[in-house]
Amino acid sequence: MTILRRIARPMLASIFVSGGLDALRNPAGKTDAAEKVAPAIAERVPALAEADTETLVRLNGAAQVAAGALLGLSRFPRAAALVLAASVIPTTAAGHRFWEIEEGAARSQQKIHFLKNVGLLGGLLLAAADTEGRPGLAWRTKHTAEHVGAAAKRTERNAKRAARTARREARLAARAAVPASSR
Repeated sequence: MTILRRIARPMLASIFVSGGLDALRNPAGKTDAAEKVAPAIAERVPALAEADTETLVRLNGAAQVAAGALLGLSRFPRAAALVLAASVIPTTAAGHRFWEIEEGAARSQQKIHFLKNVGLLGGLLLAAADTEGRPGLAWRTKHTAEHVGAAAKRTERNAKRAARTARREARLAARAAVPASSR
């Protein structure tokens, strides 16, 4: 692993671990904001339909702590980054609704936080796509398919060659089996 990844992953993960711990410890402070998006989330995820908003805030916090720790420790970093990306979207939609605020300073502050989270989401998407210099799954699949296709063509050519050789040898054997006087 490069020094850049060794430093950048914990830096990116730190805000999620910190925010997730706060959501686990103090969910009440976030439930009012979460009420705006909780019904939509519960509607899309049937397993969460019965959960109250405070439980959803805690679940989001737990996901952020767990995935943040995994990303920071470079354990399953791509999956961890995807989990964090999925958790930052409702957090941003609930907590930083600057378009609903008319007041100048408060609106500006929420817009800054909204854009900060959009930037974090971009970083998480880059982390999720980072293959650490190794070929990604799409490339490996295409490469394997090309090799399998080439191997199949080689096998077909070898089979045709073997069949021609077998026919030739069979004709020679048949001629050798017939006495010279009957030819």
